[in-house]
Amino acid sequence: METDLDIRIDRGTRVSLTKQISSAISTAIRAGRLSPGARLPSWYDLAVQLGVSRGTVRMAYDILCDQQLITAHGAAGTHVASHTLATVHNGNHSGDQNGDQNAERIRDKPLEEVFPGWPVKPGVFQVGVPAQDVFPFKTWSRIMGRAARTAAARQLGYPDPRGELELRSEISAYLAIARGIDCTPAQVFITSGFAGALGVALRALQMEGKCAWMEEPGFSTTRETLVQSGVTPIPVAVDAEGLDVTSAWTTAPQAKLAIVTAGQQAPLGVTLSLRRRHALLDWAERSDSWIIEDDYLGELQLQGRAAPALASLDRNGRVLHIGTFSKTITPSLRVGFIVVPNEQVARMENGVTTYASAPAPSVQLAVAEFMHRGHYLRHLRRMKRVYADRRTTLGVCLGELSIPYIEAGLAVLIRLPEGVRDTDIAVQARTVGLSPSALSWWYAQPKPGYDGLLLGVTNLPTEQIAGYCKRLTGLWSQ
Repeated sequence: METDLDIRIDRGTRVSLTKQISSAISTAIRAGRLSPGARLPSWYDLAVQLGVSRGTVRMAYDILCDQQLITAHGAAGTHVASHTLATVHNGNHSGDQNGDQNAERIRDKPLEEVFPGWPVKPGVFQVGVPAQDVFPFKTWSRIMGRAARTAAARQLGYPDPRGELELRSEISAYLAIARGIDCTPAQVFITSGFAGALGVALRALQMEGKCAWMEEPGFSTTRETLVQSGVTPIPVAVDAEGLDVTSAWTTAPQAKLAIVTAGQQAPLGVTLSLRRRHALLDWAERSDSWIIEDDYLGELQLQGRAAPALASLDRNGRVLHIGTFSKTITPSLRVGFIVVPNEQVARMENGVTTYASAPAPSVQLAVAEFMHRGHYLRHLRRMKRVYADRRTTLGVCLGELSIPYIEAGLAVLIRLPEGVRDTDIAVQARTVGLSPSALSWWYAQPKPGYDGLLLGVTNLPTEQIAGYCKRLTGLWSQ
């Protein structure tokens, strides 16, 4: 793939055009902006781009070849020399008059080095990712191919910032059936994942400088998004009925927002009781406040029918409902959506135009077709059946090892022996190929006695569960 070059030509200087071009490319190589092996434009293409003759570009390339900074391969093109990586990092080119030799070189670090807790790939016991062996890859690949061709054949223009109508229509129909939400496509906005939806909602509702109730324990990304948006998160305890609304009102009556995972609390898996739901809706109406419902696991309720969404009970337009396809299709799509009350549609339209961008139309069209053809609902049914079997088998294995546990949505929560820290075990587990989540990581204010390990059940082949359990327990029983 050829590289675009940012070369500024100054015809008012005494420096020749050839020297200006060669110096600009040389500086880009030495500074690391052009990586080893990067392909440069042809003489003709660069000449057209800069408005100079081909001979001028050819002479500049000849100079760079003499300096061993680039190599010409005939029909295969001209590339940055492969040996320049060490040169760039060492910064030993005293002869380059245009490069800043004192500038600190910044290398592209591996993902796990930048974000130590970030999962590089789905692992055993990892929470928050769907099963790799259950997804219909062949069907999805065909649909993605068709969607890419459809998107490419459309008129060249900016896509709808609200999201493609095909996908918004499918989501609207799905929510009416699966989550009990009565909405039109105009109320649905496609976003870049959950964080994208939450970010634009906070801006549209003008939450900066205000306080928000947040479940404790709760999703760390939610907490961080609030902080970065200028919103102060107030931890509110979660019990067997979900968020304790009475405690929240006592702790922070000034709050103007509540964020809840009503269907299956993240990470404990409890469902917000009907009594608490009405109490939360009454609070929002009385105090002119808002509720953001994070439909964390959507319809992936493993026992019985999933509880209707909190938004389905909203009669006063106080609930914004956020969902994604990260747990049901794949997190790599980065496709989320937010459903807003009718009265907030205009405000959200302005918000997505200014602050957010939906994923590529081709991706949206693929999800829309996946839903329209019935693949999505069939996939959900299969996932629930497989996940329920895996969770049951995991419970049996833990019981045989005399390890107490509680079911927590698509995971089970185990308590550790006294004196054993969950964060230490979670880190050690990665060295033996396991990826449990420390419960302490979900707390804003970790307390003694509140730790434990969350064991995800999605990527857990049934025949290997017993071995994985023994490997895990060996970390604190040795």
